Amino acid sequence: MNLNKDYWEERYAVNNLGWDIGEVSTPLKEYIDQLEDKNLKILIPGAGNGYEAIYLRMSGFTNVYVLDLARQPLEKIKVEIPEIEDKHLINGDFFDLDLKDFDLILEQTFFCALNPKLRANYVQKMLQLLKQGGKLAGLFFDFPLTPSGPPFGGSAEEYRALFDPFFKIKVLERANNSISPRKGKELFFIFEK
Repeated sequence: MNLNKDYWEERYAVNNLGWDIGEVSTPLKEYIDQLEDKNLKILIPGAGNGYEAIYLRMSGFTNVYVLDLARQPLEKIKVEIPEIEDKHLINGDFFDLDLKDFDLILEQTFFCALNPKLRANYVQKMLQLLKQGGKLAGLFFDFPLTPSGPPFGGSAEEYRALFDPFFKIKVLERANNSISPRKGKELFFIFEK
């Protein structure tokens, strides 16, 4: 399966969006609600329809960047947040992103949508994008790695092995406030560069 731009554009075109829950996920909403510095430079890769970005903007965060390989969800975000600057809506490949010094990167169903062969590259790219002391936080799926996807699964042990050499693992635990269909299948994490 080629998880390229055409693949994702087609998924949006036919509304085949099984990962889209229609709102910011509860664990991420509660994490965002604890953030005090409204000037944080935040990236949401694979943002999809951008519920986290919309919630951040409604909560007073204005330095929010969203990236998606597909153009369609970015157009929807622009309708929802008309005041967002175009430079904050990035249509492109995550691995080609050349911005740096993010304080926070939020992970929500992006990692699990990548070919598992790219996971080590994902870790290295996160290191490049975050400033020293910056955080990567969000949700990983917790079910066996599947040969087909997306979503591709994973486990706490796999994530620890991937990230521990490069990040301080502050939190990596089962999310206790997942939405009903994902209960018992999500790990909430905070990793610090």
